Amino acid sequence: MPAAVTDEQNRVDREALLDAAEELFYENGIQAVGMDQLRAASGLSLKRIYRFFEAKDDLVVAMLKRRDQRWRGSLAAHVEQVQDPRERVLSIFDWLGCWFAEPGFRGCAWINAHGEVGPASDAVLAEVRAHKQAFHEQIETWVLAAGSAMAEPVYLLAEGAIVTAGISGDPAPARQAREAVAVLLGNQTARAIAIEPSSLAPPS
Repeated sequence: MPAAVTDEQNRVDREALLDAAEELFYENGIQAVGMDQLRAASGLSLKRIYRFFEAKDDLVVAMLKRRDQRWRGSLAAHVEQVQDPRERVLSIFDWLGCWFAEPGFRGCAWINAHGEVGPASDAVLAEVRAHKQAFHEQIETWVLAAGSAMAEPVYLLAEGAIVTAGISGDPAPARQAREAVAVLLGNQTARAIAIEPSSLAPPS
């Protein structure tokens, strides 16, 4: 009788499967990757793969959840080491620029997943929306801490840079978006200084 599979072995095998899925899905697209490719890349039998995930969409969702934690965690670690609140916001785009320049960069995994299977999968669509909402909240927190109300434009510039870099294969959109955000934050600071509380007081 074969020995029972331990919890640790289950954890290791599940991680190996997610590693294989993330690499294959990101490089080739979700629909282009078959279960036999996942089996070969992970070293797991199809029976074992289906024991972890009953459907391919379940595997996609799990892969995106894990990638979200790593992706936003890396971004936060980079941004939060910067002391100045305004520079923290700008450092978002420095981090994006490094990501865009990585070998094998193929755009946003969540946008890619949405384009491929989002309209047909409520679970994948929900995970994509959850990631984008969490990214928006990260940016909003850093922008508000810089004394600015420009969170929405900053978020849209970040998303636009991601999409543009993914299509063009050029990391330059991160720098261009950073320059635009610097202007936005600078203009807002200038307006705040120009409108001092005393200037709003009624004449005596």
